[in-house]
Amino acid sequence: GKTSNMNGLAIAAAELGKSVPEIGLTTFRPPYTPVTFGVYAGAARGLLFEPVRRTPMHALAQAQGAVFEDAGPWKRALAFPRADEDVHAAVARECRAVRSGVGMFDASTLGKIEVAGPDAAAFLDLIYVNDMSKLAPGKCRYGLMLNEQGFVMDDGVVARLAPDRFHVTTTSSGAARVLQHMEDYLQTEFPHLRVWLASTTEQWAVLALQGPKAREVLAPLAPGADLSREALAHMAFRDVAVLGVPGRVFRVSFTGELGFEVNVPADHGPALWEAARAAGEAHGIVAYGTETMHVLRAEKGYVVVGQDTDGTVTPDDLGFGRAIPKAKRDFVGKRSLSRPDMTAPGRPQFVGLLPDDPAAVPDEGAQIVAEATQTPGAKAIGHVTSSYASATLGRSFCLGLVAGGRTRHGETVHLTVATGTSLSTMPARIVDPVFHDKEGKRLDG
Repeated sequence: GKTSNMNGLAIAAAELGKSVPEIGLTTFRPPYTPVTFGVYAGAARGLLFEPVRRTPMHALAQAQGAVFEDAGPWKRALAFPRADEDVHAAVARECRAVRSGVGMFDASTLGKIEVAGPDAAAFLDLIYVNDMSKLAPGKCRYGLMLNEQGFVMDDGVVARLAPDRFHVTTTSSGAARVLQHMEDYLQTEFPHLRVWLASTTEQWAVLALQGPKAREVLAPLAPGADLSREALAHMAFRDVAVLGVPGRVFRVSFTGELGFEVNVPADHGPALWEAARAAGEAHGIVAYGTETMHVLRAEKGYVVVGQDTDGTVTPDDLGFGRAIPKAKRDFVGKRSLSRPDMTAPGRPQFVGLLPDDPAAVPDEGAQIVAEATQTPGAKAIGHVTSSYASATLGRSFCLGLVAGGRTRHGETVHLTVATGTSLSTMPARIVDPVFHDKEGKRLDG
């Protein structure tokens, strides 16, 4: 543009011993008039730094004493500490309540995309590693999405609303990225498919009811609906009138407990929250936040894309290799999975870790090494992806990625610990990443 152009002309004029007009002018390109750094920075200050998104239930959570965190552009309740609690104590209490009774969680931030059209099933077969065309209406399926390089980029639950219509959920921070990914492939690679995409994230308020008593809390909110185990099995959904308005109830869980995700039109979200609180009082219901959600899901070995993955993780690294149908002809990323490096021995694999000291909670991101005393240049064999203190287990635990991890269960490794300006290590044992209810019986309550 003009700013650098004038500097360039001045340098050329000096070298040639001529004036700038004698050198002549090239075509000016924007910015013709220099723009100050202040103008650029002014749009990213204070409340203008980034758009703030709040769920329909935000004010009610705030009134209940929620401590909020930023999750992308969303304000999400981290925990609901009581007067005598810090966040750690609140999280422990919330975890115990969900495992033993029932908890309520604002899941409205989940990305939601409606995929419709005669070729909707064929399109989702290409976008996900799973077979979505074999999903019956009224059923849900966990979906794993890869990028073109074969690495995990997002996951979520896909529900088939009708033969030609699906409700797709994504990670909260991945909604826009996933919709763009779908649109890109639909317009450039699969334009022959008759499919239409619509973001519905803002249209639905979502309340997750989780715990052994979740059904008792939901029943009075959806009178007349059959919520029994037989009528609404795990990974099924029904169109249900909730508080007298059309809603959707998904029998899904991110805690490992009996769980329902109740979707109502966004304007009815606050009424649903209050009604669930009232219906749950007799059952000791608690509101819980994102930190409790993370602890509960980690106890079950459930992955959070972007936390337990780093952009170089394949389905097999996570233990999902066998979930990919062998007869499936094609999907985004399939070709890349056959590259030699993607199947090489020693790839990082998803594991659980139990520190020898049950009170020690290692840092997330801590490097994992084979020996306690490291020689200069020694190579890390993995890193910690999730690390928590568990009220359920009565101790600390971690999830991580370790080279060849699935063959190393029972082996002791060492996690780096920052102490001032130096590093030390703590021993930990590699175990299965599922710490709670390995058989999955509680899901089927």
